[in-house]
Amino acid sequence: GRQHCRISHQETNGKNSTASSNDFSDPVYKEIAITNGYINRMTRDELRSKLAEFKLETRGVKDVLKKRLKNYYKKQKLMQKEPINGDNYYDYICVVDFEATCEEGNPPEFIHEIIEFPVVLLNTHTLEIEDTFQQYVKPEINPKLSNFCISLTGITQDIVDKADTFPQVLQNVIEWMRQRELGTKYSYSMLTDGSWDMSKFLNIQCRISRIKYPSFAKKWINIRKSYGNFYKVPRNQTKLTIMLEKLGMNYDGRPHSGLDDSKNIARIAIRMLQDGCELRVNERMHAGQLMTVSSSAPLEGAPAPQMPRYRN
Repeated sequence: GRQHCRISHQETNGKNSTASSNDFSDPVYKEIAITNGYINRMTRDELRSKLAEFKLETRGVKDVLKKRLKNYYKKQKLMQKEPINGDNYYDYICVVDFEATCEEGNPPEFIHEIIEFPVVLLNTHTLEIEDTFQQYVKPEINPKLSNFCISLTGITQDIVDKADTFPQVLQNVIEWMRQRELGTKYSYSMLTDGSWDMSKFLNIQCRISRIKYPSFAKKWINIRKSYGNFYKVPRNQTKLTIMLEKLGMNYDGRPHSGLDDSKNIARIAIRMLQDGCELRVNERMHAGQLMTVSSSAPLEGAPAPQMPRYRN
């Protein structure tokens, strides 16, 4: 069945727990703590056997398997105590991973322009990729792609020469999102692999294109942060290929294709939701600056997408 990601912000695990002491006067939390102790002492084979018994995913490194099993038990126990309201989470997650112009070594004065705008629409109820959007973008400042950029991304000069400029592509993205009733009928959040897509690439591109930063992209889920916090791993273990590997998956497609990267990021998001993680907004743009969003902030979906105004 569906393993949804509701209760994950408290790890009921002895002295490391962030739950209040009052919680532990409840027998359910004592049971969870005792169960976590047993799980901590299980071998990888024992963990996989138990996960298979519950028809849960058995791939991943030992720490991932432990986290998955703990969250399963925890959810079952807490559901017996108090049924979970399934209406308080985003209906959709929009995964975005831009490709931008680049040069080997990326000299500091080089201005990156978006050349591929992909969106992968992840349904959080079915935990499946429901739809995708992809368009290439014609760069204006450096219209000729470097050989390094072509080799890295697989995007050729001919592709960008025939593409629309960024404002038109953004308009097409917004229309695509509107047709799917995001921000009106359905709640949603943006999700990226790191901070750069929104805080750097989109920010710079909007300045180049002389348009204001779009309101729907002002808050997002940085999956690297979510992954590191949830599975308790250091920041250097949150690169895309490493996250996939630790979860027992291989990269599917062509690395540095924006659409393929986005699909693989969506696969990680699906696995994290299955493992009991509540992926939620953790970064935002404010006055042109990148800021952190507290995990205790109310869970709010992004606004209905609108085309931003042109700058004066």
